[in-house]
Amino acid sequence: MKDKKMSRREFVGGAAGVAAFTIVPRHVLGGAGNTPPSEKLNIAGIGVGGRGAGDLQEVESQNIVALCDVDWRQAAGTFKRYPNAKKYKDFREMLDKEDKNIDAVIVATPDHVHAVASMAAIKRGKHVYCEKPLAHSIYEIRRVTEAAREAKVATQLGNQAQADEGIRLVCEFIWAGVIGPVREVHSWCNRPISARGLDRPTDTPPVPEGLDWDLWLGPAKWRPYHPWYLPFSWRGWWDFGTGVLGDIGCHQFAPIYRALKLGYPISVEACSSGVNEETAPLASIIRYDFPARGDMPPMKLTWYDGGLMPARPAELEDARRFGDADDNLYVGDKGKMLAHRLLPESRNAEYGKPPKVLPRSPGHHQEWLNACKGGEPAGSNFNVSGPMAEVVLLGNIAVRMGQQLYEKGLKLYYDGPKMEVTNLPEANKYIRPEFREGWML
Repeated sequence: MKDKKMSRREFVGGAAGVAAFTIVPRHVLGGAGNTPPSEKLNIAGIGVGGRGAGDLQEVESQNIVALCDVDWRQAAGTFKRYPNAKKYKDFREMLDKEDKNIDAVIVATPDHVHAVASMAAIKRGKHVYCEKPLAHSIYEIRRVTEAAREAKVATQLGNQAQADEGIRLVCEFIWAGVIGPVREVHSWCNRPISARGLDRPTDTPPVPEGLDWDLWLGPAKWRPYHPWYLPFSWRGWWDFGTGVLGDIGCHQFAPIYRALKLGYPISVEACSSGVNEETAPLASIIRYDFPARGDMPPMKLTWYDGGLMPARPAELEDARRFGDADDNLYVGDKGKMLAHRLLPESRNAEYGKPPKVLPRSPGHHQEWLNACKGGEPAGSNFNVSGPMAEVVLLGNIAVRMGQQLYEKGLKLYYDGPKMEVTNLPEANKYIRPEFREGWML
């Protein structure tokens, strides 16, 4: 057996020949945690009508065995694509009934369900791919990250750009000292994402057929159904989503975090327009202050959304557009870099590519599949992406406390390891939310 590995078909066929009445458990054949590289994973999807459909298509080289969505209207196309997969509305029922058949789970629900779904899978020893921003609160992110580490399951956050060439070039330019020590980074997103700056609707239309509204709410406080919340606009509602920053920040911050070796900031402040207790702001500016790290100096990271932008860099040629896409601007003592290109373009052309010091990715989803089968940890595994996602969501706390901060002339001082705002205790209510009964982690 050590010299030659049997395929599942050979093993089952041989076992049947010896004793036809014997049922071979999946863990004997290579289940979660001990799947041979040559064996296909059995993957389940939780939330498969939107982004989850795309995630599943990225892993179609494996077996798609179970699908769960609370809205079977939205999930109809995915159900049709995988006709042999078992269908469920409640992920808890799916994980209970299909436990022995599932190796790995993709979680692509609205943000407020990420933690409870991921935790349920992790507690059963399943590998987890979860869409960004990993969870709905800092507390949930920390708990899921710790649980995954303890369970030794393979994980990956759904910030696909972390696998691209661009993030590696950013790291290699900065580590080679091409723009000198970096003291400022500006990051922005000007896409609309979802409706924001709204008050809660007062009318109560009927729940559409095929949607289980109570399951859709999951751990969130109960409220009547309204089409303003789904299928996509939930991102702008605080009870369900995390605004533009939560949606895009884990993409934008990934190269910044990796290249500049960031940890937790010591403070954060924000200004915004259109924010209220129901929805994220129409526009915001959030600034994080990070301490020195090794030979890297203290650094300020500023986020912009809703059309707000940093000043146009003087080094950017007049003919080049600025600000109509998601982007990062790195400001060093010896120069500037927009995304992974030096400014001005003439300097970028003259310098060329930095020395290659990082391995290239086989693909974001493939990283996770390889890790599930015993390979290297994925590039955005929760040990890496969890702390980053916590910092993303810390920005939203500064937004929600914005008026109080302004009135008191304060910014939030933060103790990352303790998950605690140290100078404005009332802000800590946003770190750990209340869970509806029956939906605890």
